[in-house]
Amino acid sequence: MPRHLRILAPAALLTATLIALIAGLSIGGAGAERALLDPGTVVRYGNPIARTLVNVSMAGLIGSLVMAVWALASEKRETRIAMDFAAGSAAALTISSGAVLMLTYVDISGLSFSGDAAFGAGLAQFVTEVELGSLWLIELLLAAVTTVLCFAIRERRLTLVVLVAALATALPLAQQGHAAGASGHAQAVNSLLVHLVGASVWLGGLLVLVFIAFAVERTRLAEIVARYSTLALFAFVGVAASGVVSAWLRLGQPSELFTTGYGQLVMLKTGSLLVLGVLGAVQRRRLIPRIATTNGSRAFAWFVTIELAVMGVASGVAGALGRTETPVSLEPARDQGSTISPAEWLTGDPLPPELTAMSYVTEWKFDLAWTLVCVFGAALYLAGVWRLRRRGDAWPVGRTIAWLLGMALLFYTTNGAFNAYEQYLFSVHMLGHMMFTMLIPLALVLGAPVTLALRGTEKRRDGSWGGREWIMWGVQTPFSKLVTHPAFAAVNFAGSLWLFYFTGIVRWAAVEHLGHQWMIIHFLISGYLFSLSMIGIDPVPYRFPYPLRIVTLFATMASHAFFGVTIMTGDNLILADWYGAMGRTWGAPPLEDQNTGGGIAWGIGELPTLALALIVAMQWSRTDAKEQKRRDRAEDRSGDAELHAYNEMLATQAKRDARLR
Repeated sequence: MPRHLRILAPAALLTATLIALIAGLSIGGAGAERALLDPGTVVRYGNPIARTLVNVSMAGLIGSLVMAVWALASEKRETRIAMDFAAGSAAALTISSGAVLMLTYVDISGLSFSGDAAFGAGLAQFVTEVELGSLWLIELLLAAVTTVLCFAIRERRLTLVVLVAALATALPLAQQGHAAGASGHAQAVNSLLVHLVGASVWLGGLLVLVFIAFAVERTRLAEIVARYSTLALFAFVGVAASGVVSAWLRLGQPSELFTTGYGQLVMLKTGSLLVLGVLGAVQRRRLIPRIATTNGSRAFAWFVTIELAVMGVASGVAGALGRTETPVSLEPARDQGSTISPAEWLTGDPLPPELTAMSYVTEWKFDLAWTLVCVFGAALYLAGVWRLRRRGDAWPVGRTIAWLLGMALLFYTTNGAFNAYEQYLFSVHMLGHMMFTMLIPLALVLGAPVTLALRGTEKRRDGSWGGREWIMWGVQTPFSKLVTHPAFAAVNFAGSLWLFYFTGIVRWAAVEHLGHQWMIIHFLISGYLFSLSMIGIDPVPYRFPYPLRIVTLFATMASHAFFGVTIMTGDNLILADWYGAMGRTWGAPPLEDQNTGGGIAWGIGELPTLALALIVAMQWSRTDAKEQKRRDRAEDRSGDAELHAYNEMLATQAKRDARLR
C-alpha cells in the first residue's frame, strides 16, 4: 500500500470539498454580497465552510464507529485505529460546531464579534430562546460528550453506547433542514436524517479504511473492504432516496432544476452521486477480489483517492445547498403573513380532504425513513430465507408470509391514510396506535426474525462481531432478560397506554416530530415484547407456563378494555387545544371523535389480543400432543414398564392390607 495514501486521500477529499463549496456558493448566489445587513466575506464563506466541516467530521465519527462495531476485530490494531479516528473526528465536530454557532449568531444578529457584555448577552439569548441557536448548542454539547466517550471507552460492547451518542449528533442537524411548522416538516426531517446517517457511514467508513490499510495484511484488507462495501450499498440507497425526497420538497417544479441556482446544485450533486454509485459497483465486483495482490492493493489506493475526491465534490455541493435559497419557502405559512386554516397553523400542513372509506386507499403521506425500514426489513428477511434454501435448509412459508405482512402493515400505517389523518382525528390516531402496538407486532413475532438471523448468518472467526454475535450477546444480557420477562412485558404493554394518554407525553408526541417518532418506536417495541413473551418462537430466557399465559392475556385484555371505556365515556377532550382546534368542517365533533377512538381501543383493539389467546391455546394443545407422543414412544420402547411397575406396587399394597386384616 503506498505510504502517501494517508496524506493524499484525505487531501483529495478536503481539496475537492473546498473547491466544490466555493463554486457552489457562487452558483447558488449565497456567496454574493447582500444588499442589507451583509455580515462580510469572512462570515459569508466561513459559515458554510465550518458547516461543511461539521458534516465531514460527523461522517468520520459515525463511519469509523460503525466499522469498529460491525467490521473490525476488537483485539486488533485495526479497531484501535478506528477508535482513535473517531475520537479525532468527534473533537473536530465539537470545534466546528462551536464555530458554526458563533458565525450563525454573527450572521443573524448583524453584530460584529466582540467580547463585550452586549454581545455575550445576545449570544446567550440566541442559544436559549431561538430554535436555531438551541439546536447548535445541543449539537455542540452532544459532540463534546461523544468526544469524551470516544477517548474513554474502547471495550467492544460499550462501543455501542458511543455509537448511539454519535448517531444522536445527527438529530439537531436534521431538525435544522426544515423549519418546524413548515409544510412537509416531518418528511423533510426524516429524509435529512437518513441522508446524514447514510452519507456518514459511506464517507466515514471509506476514510477510516485509508488508515486501517497500513495496519493489516492485504488478505485481511480485502475482507474488511468487502464488509464496508455492503454497508456502503445500503448507505447509497438511503442517500439517493433521501436526496430525491429533499429535492422534491424544496423544488416547486421540474423546470426549476435548470432555472434556479438551487436546482443546478441539485443536478451537480445528483451527478456526483451517480458517479459514486458506479465507482461502488466497480469496487464491489472487480476491485475487492484483487486487493490481496500487489497490483490490486495499489489500484485500491488510487481508487479510494478518486472516490474520496468525488465524495468531496458531493460534500461541497451539499454545503452550498444548505446556504442557497430554495424555490419553495421553508418558512412556516403562519410566518409568511398569508391567511391559513387553524389546522395549517398548528401542523404546518393543509387540512386533508374529508375522510371517507375511499380515503383509506387514496390518501397517502409518505415517510422515507419508515419506508426504508420496511424495504430493508423485507429484503434482509428474504435474503436470509434464500441463504437457508441455498444450503438445503427449510424455512416455513408461513413465517415468511407473517413477516412480509407485518412489514406491509407497518409501511401502510406510517405512509398511508393513518399517517395523513392522525394529526387531525383522534379516532384515526387511535386506529394507527392499535396497529403499532398490537397487530403489526403480532405478525412480526410470528415471522421469528431472530431465529432466522441466527440460522442464516455465519459465525465470525476473525474476532469481529457480525449479526449472529451481536444477537447472541443481546438476548443474553441482563437488560434483555428483564424486558423479555413476561411480567415486565405485560406491565409495559398495558401500562404504557395509561401513561401515554394521561400524562404530558401525548402532547409531546402530537406536537413534536421527535415525540411522534418515539411513540411509534416505543409502542412497536412494547407490543413486540408482549407478543414474543406469549407466542414467540425466537429464544428468550423465560416464558410463563401456558395456563399463566392465558391468565396474563385476559388480565391485559381487561386493562385494555377499561382503558378504552375510559376514553369512550370521558367528558374531557384530550389535547383540546390540538384536536379541538383544527377547524374541521367535516367529520364528527372532536369529543365524539375521541369517544369513537375509545371504542376502537376497546373493540377493535381487543381482536389481536383475542388472536394471541387463540394462538396460545393452539400452542398449548400442540405441546400436550407432543408430550403425549413422547410418552407413548417411551412406553413402546420400555414395554410399558412404568405401568407394570405401578400395577405391581398396587398389588403388593393389596396383599399387605389383606395380611393386616
